[in-house]
Amino acid sequence: MILYILAAILIFGVLIAVHEFGHFLTAKLCGVRVNEFSIGMGPQIWGRTVGETEYSLRALPIGGFCAMEGEDSSSDDERSLTRQGFWKQALIFAAGSIMNFLTGLLIVLILYSGTAAFYTTQVLDFAPEFPAQGDGGLQPGDQLWTINGERVYLYSDVSLLLSLDGDGLVDMEVRRDGEVVDLGQIPLAYGTYTDENGEPYQGLGWTIGVEKATLGAKLRTSWLNTIDFVRIVRLSLQMFFTGEAGMEDLSGPVGIVSAITQVGSESPTLRDAVENILYFAAMIAVNLAVMNLLPIPALDGGKIFFLIVDTLAFRLFRKKIPEKYEMAVNTAGFVVLMGFMAVVTFQDVFKLIR
Repeated sequence: MILYILAAILIFGVLIAVHEFGHFLTAKLCGVRVNEFSIGMGPQIWGRTVGETEYSLRALPIGGFCAMEGEDSSSDDERSLTRQGFWKQALIFAAGSIMNFLTGLLIVLILYSGTAAFYTTQVLDFAPEFPAQGDGGLQPGDQLWTINGERVYLYSDVSLLLSLDGDGLVDMEVRRDGEVVDLGQIPLAYGTYTDENGEPYQGLGWTIGVEKATLGAKLRTSWLNTIDFVRIVRLSLQMFFTGEAGMEDLSGPVGIVSAITQVGSESPTLRDAVENILYFAAMIAVNLAVMNLLPIPALDGGKIFFLIVDTLAFRLFRKKIPEKYEMAVNTAGFVVLMGFMAVVTFQDVFKLIR
């Protein structure tokens, strides 16, 4: 149990450090002065200045930071962040999320490196009881294309998309003979079917194709799986704003550490535990990437949003938005964000002790 908790804390620390390294590396490449790059937070336990940048190691292994000249206050230095052009600033702000996304992609690719084969999205055959086969329904050779308007990139998408629909009827499109065919609403749900030997089994009542896991297949599947993580974030946000999910469904750091611990503890072997935790870490990395790019004050997406507004204001009115207003909005956003995180964290702790 303690081992998995430490692993979860380490994962958080590494992902945040990777995020900050993205800002650091891009800032250096763009010629921005970086005053300090730190691994960890809190009191400094080691530091060394190389050139113009101080590299430090701090006591709390929960992330890090990249302190760029002019990031939080005005600066007359020609190499300060705010004196760079639009695209350089936007790239520096986005670099942390890009690094998190690439980290998630790399983890998934590593996990798939030893895979021998992948399920495809092509249906080969059906159980006799399958209700939606034949004319007007699914046919052998069909490639699953959309379920309720969402693209089926991987076969694992089917269970995800079906979990969002509770009545057993789905709007489905398939790719047949090179064309996308709309099947309308068809019954599709997990149930009891019989195989070719007449034996009962639980499933969807169809047989799915398999492809050899070539290097190209591994790269494609890893990419699509990572894109699926992005979709999960979008669907989660969509459900939250439409009321289908509530505050009780949200998790903060404490809840995620608890989830990672549960994933590890419930895995049958240590190898399975490591693989499951790494997969979870990849999903968290992509989640961090997406959330940080949302136009929320104090986050990277909020900074990019202000950069766009500031650039438009200058082009239209030849005036820039005073920095004090941006600072005030970011400060207020930070306070609200910290308050929100405090509520979610309290909720996570309450779930653990009740």
